[in-house]
Amino acid sequence: MVGEWENAEPGVKRKIFPPGESVMMMEVHFEKGAEGYQHSHPHEQFTYVMKGSFQFTIEGEQTTVSQGETIFIPGDHKHGVVALEEGILLDAFTPLREDLLK
Repeated sequence: MVGEWENAEPGVKRKIFPPGESVMMMEVHFEKGAEGYQHSHPHEQFTYVMKGSFQFTIEGEQTTVSQGETIFIPGDHKHGVVALEEGILLDAFTPLREDLLK
């Protein structure tokens, strides 16, 4: 639910912030080793690492991103992430992810 913490995958919880007209953000907390499962969506996504380090897989290519760094995920690209240590991500999407807004 928007503005409330909810469980996503095992070891992963997220809070979706109230959206703007065409952009939205959510904060995602990971336990060490937790995984954001492979998926795709038509939305563009920027992810900022607030804490920790993560291994992203985008269309089969792996990239490690650490605190203070960002990664861009184009729309319709299959992607997932594994927390290499306990960490926090800040995701931004455009246009709005209606599938996440309740």
